[in-house]
Amino acid sequence: MKTILNLIWLVLSGFWLFLGYVAAGLLLCVTIIGIPFGVAAFRIGGYALWPFGRTVVDRRGAGAPSFVGNVLWLVLAGWWLALGHIVTGVALCVTIIGIPLGIANFKLIPVSLLPLGKDVVSSDQPFAAR
Repeated sequence: MKTILNLIWLVLSGFWLFLGYVAAGLLLCVTIIGIPFGVAAFRIGGYALWPFGRTVVDRRGAGAPSFVGNVLWLVLAGWWLALGHIVTGVALCVTIIGIPLGIANFKLIPVSLLPLGKDVVSSDQPFAAR
């Protein structure tokens, strides 16, 4: 079932979200200071490409640098991304078939707000990364 949902997601919104996150990640990686943010954008992009069957967990040992980076990300980009995911999720929930896709879009909101210090893992083993 998750493969079918991932394929529908890929066609309707996942590919475009992926391209947006990859473009942002490439722009962020131009400067040395932006590399951690670019890596986070790539991580979110991979998750946005294929979200069903995967989940986000906190990375062990992510301390103060992740917190400071998340505050910067939240102020500069996170709330815009979250707003985009909310609008897209509501639009997808208009149809019955789109409800699982809208829920997946809502699932992307926390990681788009605070991406540093997070890992994307398989839903079958969410505690394996800890």
